[in-house]
Amino acid sequence: MSDFIEKDEEQTSAPEAKIHSRYICTANHGFAPYAQEELRRLFGAVKSTLLLPGEIFLATLEAEPEEVSRVLAGHLPIFLRHIQPVQFQDQGEMSALERLSVYLSRRSELAGEKVSLHVRKGGSSFWPDSPGELREWLQGHLQELGAEFTVHEPAYVISVYAAGDALYAGVSRPEDNLSSWNGGMIRFRKEDGQISRAKFKLMEAEKEFSIPFQSFRNAVDIGASPGGWTSFLLERGLKVTAVDPALMHESLRKNPALKILRKNAGEVKFQDNEFDLLVCDMSWSPKLMAKLVTGLLHSLSPGGTAIVTVKLMHKKPMAVIKEIIAMFEDERMQVQRAKQLFHNRDEITLYMIKY
Repeated sequence: MSDFIEKDEEQTSAPEAKIHSRYICTANHGFAPYAQEELRRLFGAVKSTLLLPGEIFLATLEAEPEEVSRVLAGHLPIFLRHIQPVQFQDQGEMSALERLSVYLSRRSELAGEKVSLHVRKGGSSFWPDSPGELREWLQGHLQELGAEFTVHEPAYVISVYAAGDALYAGVSRPEDNLSSWNGGMIRFRKEDGQISRAKFKLMEAEKEFSIPFQSFRNAVDIGASPGGWTSFLLERGLKVTAVDPALMHESLRKNPALKILRKNAGEVKFQDNEFDLLVCDMSWSPKLMAKLVTGLLHSLSPGGTAIVTVKLMHKKPMAVIKEIIAMFEDERMQVQRAKQLFHNRDEITLYMIKY
């Protein structure tokens, strides 16, 4: 009798339902396919729908949200810049905003907490005004929640994406979004007299990788002209040796903390352990850049840091990145992060420490 019952239960029991999590995922323009590939390698099959071609997509993962956060934290992606959970989805119409405000008002974990409200619009949207005005509208309809709305160090982030005929929203801890910035878009104000926007890449790396630039003393900037990265390092109080056959910007030439070598990087000679920081942002092919920089790593002291951009000039960036990282690892460099920053274009940034 017991065998019959067990067999019958086996035949009639329903298969265990799979857990699915959905996210709005963002990459730099043109690199969404590689962000999708990163998710496939981590989670297996990924169902995705493009929301903004080449940049933003809706992904469905067969994993619980806690597992998604854990896996991404342990395997930080290169191209996937930002994710936001989708716990609410509705038609793209004004009445959906009313329903969203009711939904968010019932999220008890938000009551009395510091909350950031991140709002983005797609290329077309039912909301006719700016994302900032939509944020103000929502914030005004969430007063009963009792949350403290802030942009600094929130406990939770409410992410809203209004695109085409749909409205998406979710609540998460900021550390689970891969970036605490809205859409992973960290923006800086251009300063008067700023030499180039390349400086923003180093400013973003400072924040994204928590690099203590003020703790370094002596840096070398390979391919420095016109001096965007050099100017940043000088501002942080470092002595800098700038290597480039081209002229440095005139505003830098008389700086007493700057030594300019108007030579190709392959022609310079440095002492062993001369620098504790090496940076390079040259527009060269990845292999030529890596060969040139690794030839100068003897001048970087053990424990020193290297920050290098890798230009992605080919159709297989993941293979190129793997090869370039291997070249640096062969020279006793430990890669701390490899990431396509918001201010990177067709390139990624490597943050490495010499051991």
